Amino acid sequence: MIRYTANRTFKEAFKAEDIMYTDFENCIFDGCDFTACNFTGVVFIDCVFRDCNFASAKIHYVALRGAAFIACDFTDVNFAMVDPLLFDISFTDCVLDYAKFYTLKLPRTVFTNCSIVASDFMASDLTDAIFDRCNLHKTVFIDTIANKTDFTTSFNFTIDPEKNKLKKAMFSKDGLIGLLAKHEIIVK
Repeated sequence: MIRYTANRTFKEAFKAEDIMYTDFENCIFDGCDFTACNFTGVVFIDCVFRDCNFASAKIHYVALRGAAFIACDFTDVNFAMVDPLLFDISFTDCVLDYAKFYTLKLPRTVFTNCSIVASDFMASDLTDAIFDRCNLHKTVFIDTIANKTDFTTSFNFTIDPEKNKLKKAMFSKDGLIGLLAKHEIIVK
């Protein structure tokens, strides 16, 4: 049985079964802990998450349709199994270290001032995405579609132009080093 919750604010640590089979619409989650949750049958529509903990959470099959995450921790979270239908998210000041986004369609997704260290975007579609002031140290980009993606203010990335689609992708002059790394070219 699906439950529907709208226009509420939550400030709590959820237990494993607390949110199963629930549609949340226009809700705010402030300082919530989702690490123990079972996300089966959960839908978040136009929800805002502030300072929430998802570290190592199993978010399989959750639907994220207009979800904005601010200062949330997603360390070691696998996004690859989320519901792809109308998938729409944004991240601001979040920790996404060791997160997995492989094969996801993330067009126009905005990542602002995030730590995205050693994460995996293999075979994902990042068309028109924005990585604004993000640390992308050791993050994997292989078979990624990054056409028109904006990397101009991000840093510590290594992206092989021969193994990714980068048509009209944007980089700063300083970021060019990350595109030449495999050639072991020294730029001064």
